[in-house]
Amino acid sequence: MKTHAKVVVIGGGVIGCSILFHLAKFGWTDIVLIERKELTAGSSWHAAGNVHAVNEDANISALQAYTLNLFSEIQETSGQDIGLHLAGGINTAATQSRWEFLRAEAARHKVLGIKSELIGPDEIKKLCPIMDTSTIVGGLFDPKEGHLDPSGTTHAYAKAARTYGAEIYRHTKVEALAQRADGGWDVSTDKGTIVAEHVVNAAGLWAREVGAMAGVHLPLVPMEHHYLITEALPALEAMEREIPLILDLDGEMYLRQEGKGIQLGVYETPAKPWALDGTPWDYAEDELLVPELDRLTDALSVGFQRFPEVAAAGIKRIINGPFTFTPDGNPLVGPVPGVRNYWAACGVMAGFAQGGGVGLALAQWMINGEPEFDIFAMDVARYGDYATTGYVTEKSKEFYERRFRIAYPNETWPAARPLKTSPLYERQKDKAVFSVSYGLETPMYFSTDGTKPSETGSFRRSNAFPVVGEEARNVRENAGLFELTSFSKYEVTGPGAKAWLNWITACAVPNPGRARLAPMLSATGRLMGDLTIWALAEDRYMIFGSGYLQAWHMRWFANHMPAEGVHVRNCSDAYGGFSIAGPRSREILQRITGENLDNKAFSFMGVRLADVGFAPAIIGRLSVTGELGYEIVVPSAYVTTLHDRLHEAGADLGLRDFGVYALMSLRLEKSFGIWSREFSRDYTALESGMSRFVAYDKPDFIGRDAALREKEANSPKRRLITLSIDTDKADCWGYEPIWYGDKMVGFTTSGGYGHCAGTSLAMGYLSAGAFDGQTPLEVHVLGDRRPARLLERCAIDPEGKKMRS
Repeated sequence: MKTHAKVVVIGGGVIGCSILFHLAKFGWTDIVLIERKELTAGSSWHAAGNVHAVNEDANISALQAYTLNLFSEIQETSGQDIGLHLAGGINTAATQSRWEFLRAEAARHKVLGIKSELIGPDEIKKLCPIMDTSTIVGGLFDPKEGHLDPSGTTHAYAKAARTYGAEIYRHTKVEALAQRADGGWDVSTDKGTIVAEHVVNAAGLWAREVGAMAGVHLPLVPMEHHYLITEALPALEAMEREIPLILDLDGEMYLRQEGKGIQLGVYETPAKPWALDGTPWDYAEDELLVPELDRLTDALSVGFQRFPEVAAAGIKRIINGPFTFTPDGNPLVGPVPGVRNYWAACGVMAGFAQGGGVGLALAQWMINGEPEFDIFAMDVARYGDYATTGYVTEKSKEFYERRFRIAYPNETWPAARPLKTSPLYERQKDKAVFSVSYGLETPMYFSTDGTKPSETGSFRRSNAFPVVGEEARNVRENAGLFELTSFSKYEVTGPGAKAWLNWITACAVPNPGRARLAPMLSATGRLMGDLTIWALAEDRYMIFGSGYLQAWHMRWFANHMPAEGVHVRNCSDAYGGFSIAGPRSREILQRITGENLDNKAFSFMGVRLADVGFAPAIIGRLSVTGELGYEIVVPSAYVTTLHDRLHEAGADLGLRDFGVYALMSLRLEKSFGIWSREFSRDYTALESGMSRFVAYDKPDFIGRDAALREKEANSPKRRLITLSIDTDKADCWGYEPIWYGDKMVGFTTSGGYGHCAGTSLAMGYLSAGAFDGQTPLEVHVLGDRRPARLLERCAIDPEGKKMRS
């Protein structure tokens, strides 16, 4: 066994072998994989082996599609048969709501380049004669889905990696990890120690244990999962072709052909976590758990009704094996925050569908400094300290049990809630509908009569629509109050603070008393953040951003921190506050502060320290609503009393609280983009319109060379736009195609109703040169093409006079 390596990958399942293959293929050959027993000895060997491209996150869908396209390469490179059966796959719908979902999904597939098609019950019956389609509305068919041999596929990745120079050590157990002074690792095994520059935790069922060796808590838990294999079915014996993989979404089961029999899997209720105290190191590679058929009865009864021949067949084998889940079902991938050169690649429940994409993304990240795609949906940094073992267990159980249920875009599931609450939660909980952001209960909208509202999950406009309209119009006409607790807040101090901010952000860092929008770029010029900097002094700044990016932001800050002179503190929980916006906001705020708020004395984008009510505050003259407004930030202990004082001051001027829904409507009317929608690592400053905040004349900042090249070429491949859409009862949600005649020329990033503009709005990206302004555009809304008009200026106050008044 070698004593030094650039990378040690821990875990010989499909994920570890895929990472090893991609690293070696891209040129890092001084790499080894360590497996405690045989390859596939964790959960890979008993996996169902189904592969598909559908995922709620668009970029994960794209990576799953990449995985499907990769199989022929690894089979050819390795010479290993992977048992690939691309018989196609059908997601079925037995309800109108599910059919709406599939129609919207089919449109999104066009954006992603996935060649799926909608089919009716008769076509489904032809492809799968054993299915009773009498209650089926339709389905979504993808010809490139199917199943494979889990063992063969894992060994194909491993053999292909070896052809590029990688090494694999089987029957070698990692016993300890110790960080070295230079950031590398001593990887101690029962066969000796390897000094590694990087460690990758791809340990699957043992990922928690390998994480603990490095002092890392990973939010995942193994769950028991059943599937069964039947004896041969006469109908299948008579067929020359294979039936497609079936995801019966309303029946909450999956089914495919296995020989001339059937493999049928369900997601049992209640879900059963496994090995909560830790996965035993001696868990055998051929060991299965005891089947618990009583937990399958309800789910199987539905399946047997849909597939009566399956019900009549004998059961040849029942598999109950553990595999890992995260709270949202997506993997944990990337550099672990706070630990140098330690990478996660675990919690991958759909290992064979996602394995190639996970390997690609992590290898690109390690070698190039960033993955090609925005993969935040599976970034290990999407979770924070709130993701305790108890939280992870409850949320993972919930996701497992709802695996095939419709996840409406306006719905947040109830397990492990409330977890984190703001100081105002007790007074809000009976009159607001909440969602969750980074574990924090966040109001979406408030009832008008003081009673507890309840929102109906829907792809269309929900019962919240009229109430949200009232909140939005009140902001434009009077004044509204939005709580800032959910925003991320960072304090940057020290003699080197300004120089560091000039390096890490692309904007010109503001002088004391001023604020500025601050894009962050990666080395390739793609967006890494859309922050706001408030300069309080030459050596003290506040940074504000999206609250769910706290671990992600702090990892980026830490990775670019100088040796001395700068300190960054995450004070998101320590500070709260409010945004007060609307034409009467100045008058209301002036009543409870001694500061002169006159426009000349306190101009747009100004910042100052002041007492507001009884609270010591930082006030910024800005608002995401596009109205005259102020953001008031105070220590969290003052949030409740400040809320009282503001409402007392604004009682006769129409002040009322508003939630996230109204804020989203207001910002769409101003064509203001937000992170993870209009702004992400998929886009550059010039494409997204953020270039107007880039100080190209600064001597240096991260991404400057790439940004300058893009500016000088002045030929972005797409641009961010806003559309007004002729639609009723439904709006865009994101990743719907934009059509120019028969040509797809772009896609949406977010949408909603502009209650003050009186129209459905969507933001999105339009391909450069694809539209001449003549033929009307169209946009898919819930699967239907709707006429759309390109807005050259935002829908409300295009001159921006209100917020500067």
